[in-house]
Amino acid sequence: MQKLAFVVVVVLACLHASAAYVPRFLNGRPRGGMVGRPASKRLSTDPLPPDMWMEQTLDHFNDANTQTWQQRYFVNEKYFKPGGPVFLMIGGEGTADPIWMVEGMWVEYAKNFNAMCFQLEHRFYGKSHPTPDISDDSLQYLSSEQALADLAAFIQFAKSKFNLDDNKWISFGGSYPGSLSGWLRMKYPHLITGAVATSAPVLAQLNFVNYLGVVRDSLATTGPDCNKNILEATVEVELRLQTQPGRDELKKLFNLCDDIDVGNANDVANLYQTLAGNFEGVVQYNKDNRAFEGGAGANITVDTLCGLMTDSSITPIERYAKVNNLLMTTYEQKCVDFVYSKMIDGLKMTDWNSSASEGGRQWTYQTCTEFGFFQSSDLDDQPFGHNFPVSFSVQQCMDIFGSKFNADLIQHGINRTNTNYGAYGIKITKVVFPNGSIDPWHALGITEDLGPDATAVFINGTAHCANMYPPTDTDLPELVQARATIQKLIGQWLS
Repeated sequence: MQKLAFVVVVVLACLHASAAYVPRFLNGRPRGGMVGRPASKRLSTDPLPPDMWMEQTLDHFNDANTQTWQQRYFVNEKYFKPGGPVFLMIGGEGTADPIWMVEGMWVEYAKNFNAMCFQLEHRFYGKSHPTPDISDDSLQYLSSEQALADLAAFIQFAKSKFNLDDNKWISFGGSYPGSLSGWLRMKYPHLITGAVATSAPVLAQLNFVNYLGVVRDSLATTGPDCNKNILEATVEVELRLQTQPGRDELKKLFNLCDDIDVGNANDVANLYQTLAGNFEGVVQYNKDNRAFEGGAGANITVDTLCGLMTDSSITPIERYAKVNNLLMTTYEQKCVDFVYSKMIDGLKMTDWNSSASEGGRQWTYQTCTEFGFFQSSDLDDQPFGHNFPVSFSVQQCMDIFGSKFNADLIQHGINRTNTNYGAYGIKITKVVFPNGSIDPWHALGITEDLGPDATAVFINGTAHCANMYPPTDTDLPELVQARATIQKLIGQWLS
């Protein structure tokens, strides 16, 4: 397999893919090649279900196109009793992991409600390959609308195959699949009785400036010094970039793979974004319970990073480098690859055997055509500098997919997405929107009730998709209550 040097893609995923990207979420984005998967800390001893396949339509919106492909799904019938409901976990921008068929809070709900469980892998991710490659022509069939139609077709397929004609269906999803879960209930209410839409960004937005705002606020929960010292470190980086000896020092401090060319603005922007991303990824998944999946780095938290940033025995820039080195060691990276051209060359790969196919190229395409979600440094009051503006993300779309993918085209797609689904004004019933206060993505989600049957559950102190993970004895009381509220709502929908 050809390795992708540096993947820059806005990733929201909660169900971390098995053996896919290096799970080092920089700026909410996984980067790097493949590494070995750490041993999982499973609670269940149940065997993982095998791959199953359905014949799926390539283009749901063109009846003249009769092409089909094989879409992967999993099933768990262990807790099902005749007449019980059907739970559908929606796959997202990565490989569907069968461990979620035997672990996770939705499995606890399935035990309680005697539900059958399905998980459907998203088209163009994992093993679900609708086309021979992921070229620009092929990716025209990758969209949230096609994914929702896949889900609707799967429900009809499963009803027939598993004799589920009269059973009620509840959809589950976290992050982008959380949005799909809510949108599935809105678009296909005759198929979905209720929806759990966890950490779901329902507003598409070109310049997601508030991502860094929430990161700043989350770091501030440890005290005022963390952000102050990050800002001081950022200033020190800027000063060192101005001289050759300073650049040499930065290369050594941050273990960079290449020399810094200050004449290449994209390389410099990538470097700044990478250093900020060390904090962004930890904030986004702070204190989640992903260890059961075998995900590395679950023990690195906001407290860990801010503890390093407030170490008075070393300078702010040395603290910044120490954070970087901790994450490099955790994810077995030999050096930090920040060269823009390497990243773009990697994301232009179109073969299913390339590292780009692990999700980076596909999700980049979705952000460049539907969502934006670009986590820029354009917010005034944040400590990471202002050297990766939204124009840097737009440039990536143009360099990967062609010059026509400019800000106007991206904004047109964003407008269409918000018109299609309703954004904050979505009209929907029998849905719950859980969000965590630490999670930057809550800034694009529903955090207040939309009505008596469209409930927001805002969980203080938790991060991205926290309510989806298996419960532990150390869970915050607010998280315990949120899970109980979700279960109560599911019971109301089913009754």
